[in-house]
Amino acid sequence: MAVYNTDFHHIKRAIDSVLNQDFKNFELIIIDDGSKKNNRKSLLKYVEKHEEKITYIRHSNRGQSASINRGVLNSIGDFITILDSDDEYKPHHLSSCLHEIENVDLICSTTETVVDSMEDYYVPDKNDHTKLIHLDDGILFGTLFGRQEVFKSILFKNGFAADADFYEKASEQFLVKKVDLRTYIYYRNMPNSICSTLKKEQLSSLN
Repeated sequence: MAVYNTDFHHIKRAIDSVLNQDFKNFELIIIDDGSKKNNRKSLLKYVEKHEEKITYIRHSNRGQSASINRGVLNSIGDFITILDSDDEYKPHHLSSCLHEIENVDLICSTTETVVDSMEDYYVPDKNDHTKLIHLDDGILFGTLFGRQEVFKSILFKNGFAADADFYEKASEQFLVKKVDLRTYIYYRNMPNSICSTLKKEQLSSLN
């Protein structure tokens, strides 16, 4: 989980959703991407409280992709997945993903999406930012779940659609599958997300 200036309230919600999984054999690696505003003292205190399950790493601000790549580098589990610091898992998310990945190397899935309006279900197309696609037709960072060798073979690039780029590269080397789980809760009503910013720019250019 990469963290950058996310409110501690949201980070705690994300952490708690991992700690409350019905599958318990996991390690949560938090990579603090040089945050300045997220009440780091509260975060460190909470991490220390659960240090048997959580590893905390901090580096200078490098971006989400570089932070996730570092988390992967420090991962030792057979499977790796991602959680955005302002999202959360349903309690059966990890066990559901493990069930789906039995015969493939990497999955991504649909989400339960929290929106303020129907427009929030649409994001810029990675190939043409002037067009919008439905979230169900895209690839989302947090829903990627795969075998360790997949994540350690492919680096996430910087910038928009790094998740889709990763999935496409993985499909050239490994068995991949998109599934309809909706066990990942995606909060699209966050005004400062990359998708929201790009969408605002795209809509402004049309006016």
